[in-house]
Amino acid sequence: MRPVALPLLLAACATDPDAAVCASGLDLDADGVCDHDAADWTREASLPPEGHRANIFQLSDDDWAAAREDGLKTMSAWPITVSGLLLPYKPLAAFLDDSDPDPQKATLRAGARAILGFDTMAGMYDWLGLPPYSPADATGAFRTPYPEGQQAGDAMGAATLQTEWGEALTFSCAACHVSEAFGRTVVGLTNRKARANAFFHLAQEFFPDIPADAFAAVTGADDGELELFERTQRNLAAVGAVVPSVRGLDTSLAQVSLSLARREPDAWATFSNDFEVNPRPAMLESFVADSKPAVWWTLKYKTRWLADGSIVTGNPIFTNFLWNELGRATDLHELRTWLEDNREVADALTVAVFATEAPRWIDVLGSDGLDLEAARRGEAHFVSMCSSCHGTYDKGWDAPDAATRDLRGKLETTAVHYHDRTPVFDVGTDLQRAQGMADFTESLNRLEVSTWMKTLVEVQPGYVPPPLEGIWIRYPYLHNASVPTLCDLLSPADQRTPTFWLGPADDPATDFDAGCVGYPTGDAVPAAWLDDDDGHFDTTRPGLSNRGHDEHLLDAQGAEILGAADKADLIAYLKTL
Repeated sequence: MRPVALPLLLAACATDPDAAVCASGLDLDADGVCDHDAADWTREASLPPEGHRANIFQLSDDDWAAAREDGLKTMSAWPITVSGLLLPYKPLAAFLDDSDPDPQKATLRAGARAILGFDTMAGMYDWLGLPPYSPADATGAFRTPYPEGQQAGDAMGAATLQTEWGEALTFSCAACHVSEAFGRTVVGLTNRKARANAFFHLAQEFFPDIPADAFAAVTGADDGELELFERTQRNLAAVGAVVPSVRGLDTSLAQVSLSLARREPDAWATFSNDFEVNPRPAMLESFVADSKPAVWWTLKYKTRWLADGSIVTGNPIFTNFLWNELGRATDLHELRTWLEDNREVADALTVAVFATEAPRWIDVLGSDGLDLEAARRGEAHFVSMCSSCHGTYDKGWDAPDAATRDLRGKLETTAVHYHDRTPVFDVGTDLQRAQGMADFTESLNRLEVSTWMKTLVEVQPGYVPPPLEGIWIRYPYLHNASVPTLCDLLSPADQRTPTFWLGPADDPATDFDAGCVGYPTGDAVPAAWLDDDDGHFDTTRPGLSNRGHDEHLLDAQGAEILGAADKADLIAYLKTL
């Protein structure tokens, strides 16, 4: 699948036969220079004077808008047709069609529900936690353009693509990096309900035991679809998957590590029957390195990627493709060829991810809960206690035209001033996520595909202190989601909520603590959440500690610097970012 911008390039070249042609990637101005050459992915990269790289390839306004549109469609429709794990879509849909009166299928669907937890396509999408596509008139952070065949309300993140074997189902970036919050679908927001990693683990336990002839008989799969089914069955042997400790956390580190342990330790991670049966030892088989999927709209301010900043060179979108496909048992020779032939897809997705906007409180929840004067007081606390790590934020209330601005305009962040080069700090938070990188960094760096991508991964001593745009909707906090509210984050670690529930964000009156910003805790937890073991977060478990990020809150004698009123003012300020 190629973005529609590519035909524009070809048309431009057709009108000027002497024009140079970018060999691989977008060249929207048809000047012969690949647009991606404008981005600096080296270790020495720093932010430009404007303080961000939202327009990562420095495109014209029209080209930027076109590339963003293409990239957003790629985000919701995983494009890699050589992916190792692809489910035959039509047979699966036929099997999970609950309107089919066939008694054999009904019996099998009942068995599937007992094993899988769902027995319809809609049920599968709901189990996976997929958000819906936004209405057609949505704008900004809420805009989700529809790939062909999709419309408002459809499950976003479930992608179908045409392959040589027929139509296949897979899952896209949107499954983890788009989330529904209080009736709005937010692009680039961590999906708190995601179960993508758990689905891979489920597939490992379920699909290999289904006889191919039985699958064909029940689903009506044709020869190509049956070959696709058997291909996925075979490839699952090369995948190592771990169920997240809590729903919504990501175990991609473990999936990459354990999948590499099932291949040859060479430059192409060649498939190996021996290692599939007897994988090499891997620390992440039992060492918990779970973390939240990344928030996209902070990338424009960064020069280091992932929560721990361990990608020190290279385009993170390419790295994302590689890591995903390692965890999907994809042949790396085929992946390299696909990436070379479809560079414009990665280019467009890169443009879209870096251009992602943070949602504003006032656009989702209205002006209730916002206090302009408290926020202005809280700004002083933020500058003195938080800005050296998390940057500073110019606000509309200090703009030259502040007197003519309405409340929305006064609360606007007009500029972000973050580090020119992204730092990494150890502030005492749980280090297992950062330490987990050591399990497979060497294996990743020796891959020919990594060299071609110019991607280098280095284990870091801590985590990136992220820019805080949209911090109000990024709960639970810290890299491992161990802190349910800003009130907890602004308290000493030994006073934080030790256990809580990760529920839905449906009703702000019951599912959200507007004063503390985050999940309701204690007696305020909705009763329906208490029976959800998959959403129960216990900070005493390995890798889920809520310690750290509190030394700056205490004076030399160990007493808290901020009183309750000061904390409330600081939170009022954070709500406006």
